[in-house]
Amino acid sequence: MTKFILKRFAYGFLVLVGVITVVFLLFNVLPGDPARMMLGQRADEASIKAINKDLGRDKSLPVQFLMYINDLSFLSIHETQNKEHHLFLDDEKYSHKLLFSVSSTKVLVLKYPYLRRSYQSKRLVSDIIYETMPETAVLAFASMLFATVVGVILGVFSAIKQNSLFDNSSLVFAVLGMAAPSFFMGLIIAWVFGHILSDYTGLNMVGSLYTMDDYGDGEFLEFKNLILPALTLGIRPLAIIIQLTRSSLLDVLTQDYIRTAKAKGLGYYTVIFKHALKNALNPVVTTVSGMFASLMAGAVFVEWVFGWKGIGSEVFSALDKYDFPVVMGTVLVIATFFVVINVIVDIVYGILDPRVRVK
Repeated sequence: MTKFILKRFAYGFLVLVGVITVVFLLFNVLPGDPARMMLGQRADEASIKAINKDLGRDKSLPVQFLMYINDLSFLSIHETQNKEHHLFLDDEKYSHKLLFSVSSTKVLVLKYPYLRRSYQSKRLVSDIIYETMPETAVLAFASMLFATVVGVILGVFSAIKQNSLFDNSSLVFAVLGMAAPSFFMGLIIAWVFGHILSDYTGLNMVGSLYTMDDYGDGEFLEFKNLILPALTLGIRPLAIIIQLTRSSLLDVLTQDYIRTAKAKGLGYYTVIFKHALKNALNPVVTTVSGMFASLMAGAVFVEWVFGWKGIGSEVFSALDKYDFPVVMGTVLVIATFFVVINVIVDIVYGILDPRVRVK
């Protein structure tokens, strides 16, 4: 079991290394000069060179990659005397504790990775993510909860009523839900329920989890603003869960132990909900666990449509302004979240089903 867990963590680590490499290369070959973006139209060559030197963009690509890895690693190596050295220690950048030092070289333990600073606001990317991630997590969780509960219920009844009008209708909905782009569905849902039917629904076209009161004295929770973006973001996973639950339950119902339960005289719905559904939900649980991180990544356009002040809207704004550190940091955080969830799910399945550990 220990060997299996170590293999899962090693696999997750290699995936993260690959993600870091791809993200670095992708955003360092894109056109655009961050120094000119930061200084504006009045930028002079001396100022541009100074900014690029501060950002480390005056060095070769391999050296820049080394600096980037050093910033992300929890064990970080730095110089304390030579300011021209590309790994010179800047106490304003890093939150750290000293592990040991050799001459002018220090090995630090970073409390959290240094994700650089925003080109536009000059704020730490980690602070931006820390402030906006909770609202995106709330949106993703609400969307996943809605999709899971409704999807499992509709999937079960589709399997029970196989080839009926209800079953065929749910299949049509599933296909449309998987095919329709989330930003398009967001515009339609916001317009219909937040504008045309707003007098009946009481919902707004735009709004975030926290809203400023009319007197500007502070913020208060506005949970009704969560309904439309959660519905929009949950449509695709809802469609997938309906299909998956239906097909998995139909497959389980053909198993020998189900026929045995029926032969013992157990009621039809007792067989469905007490015996078959428990085993049919295994692939659903796997899908839901992996899909949660995907929803956080896919919330970019949904948050923009509904004016939801989460990490997605920050990424959208950063892309518009070529603020690459914000985008890079966000991608890495979401990728880490995704990998960690998948590793945990693999380990849990290995504990529950020993056959998984021998694959």
